[in-house]
Amino acid sequence: MPRKSASLSASSRPADEKITINVGCVDLGQIDLLVQEGFYANRTDLIRTAIRNQLATQVDVVRQVVASKSLVLGIQHYDAAALQAIQAAGQKLQIRVLGLAVIAADVTPALALAAIESITVLGALHASPAVKAALAARIR
Repeated sequence: MPRKSASLSASSRPADEKITINVGCVDLGQIDLLVQEGFYANRTDLIRTAIRNQLATQVDVVRQVVASKSLVLGIQHYDAAALQAIQAAGQKLQIRVLGLAVIAADVTPALALAAIESITVLGALHASPAVKAALAARIR
């Protein structure tokens, strides 16, 4: 059976990420029916609601895994000043984030390599292409 794509996008909030999913024609028809009947504002509203509801049923599992893997939950921002301080202290970061990790535009690839030992992100990593390329072997 042919599949249609539905996109999720919310450019109004900078921490949102766009994903694309494939939805079967029957499922898509049911989604469209619920939207048409006013249960949801649009396809994206239904999909977001479904995702939030599913995540709410797994909240205890998420908490346990976050704790056991020492993940920071939310948004973590690393700028040049913070990484220079880490480097000056003779330390290296092990970035572990569930959410969004941002390496600021003022961070050079050389500074990132000097201050960051490893990166594990469940969610999204925002960094310049040069910094991502420099850290490629350290991103898990």
